[in-house]
Amino acid sequence: MSQEIEIEFKNLLTKEEFLKLKDFFDINENNFFYQENHYFDTPEFSLKELGSALRIRKKQDSYCLTLKEPAEIGILETHQIIPEKVANQLINSGQLVEGQISERLIDLGVDYNSIIYFGTLSTTRAEKEYQNGLLVLDHSQYLSTEDYELEYEVQDEAIGKVVFKNLLDELNIPIRHTKNKIRRFYEQKYKEMG
Repeated sequence: MSQEIEIEFKNLLTKEEFLKLKDFFDINENNFFYQENHYFDTPEFSLKELGSALRIRKKQDSYCLTLKEPAEIGILETHQIIPEKVANQLINSGQLVEGQISERLIDLGVDYNSIIYFGTLSTTRAEKEYQNGLLVLDHSQYLSTEDYELEYEVQDEAIGKVVFKNLLDELNIPIRHTKNKIRRFYEQKYKEMG
């Protein structure tokens, strides 16, 4: 298990803005890689109610179970590498392996035995080092929708905010209040559930 604080800035993009950023940073199709995020919650959306999220990220042949929780600054992420068999077991049956994440769910008052699979968000992603941070360009597809997004991951929130705003200003991209992927996924899931 590992834990880290994630500090990132996000901005949804139009397809045209996405292409503009690709050109600006000289990113080509070979710079993109594919990953899948499989999302979970209880039928009552217990994690969502806590502002938390549970996912398995499949990147190449690696599977990482991650619990995201609100922190004073940024998001606290708890990671647990799991084998493919365990990942498939969780996706197919909702059966969560015991370990650091199940213990953390107990601490949060969430019955980890009631966890169910909600769906998958697939992303093609390119990453680029930029002014002491990591710039991430994402094209995501989930349920019946797709979106484009720019993320900027940093260690220092104040400096990162200025750098991110300056980049958007330089490229004439408006700042948009952007929810994280799991929130966008849930909102789309609600819409499709009626």
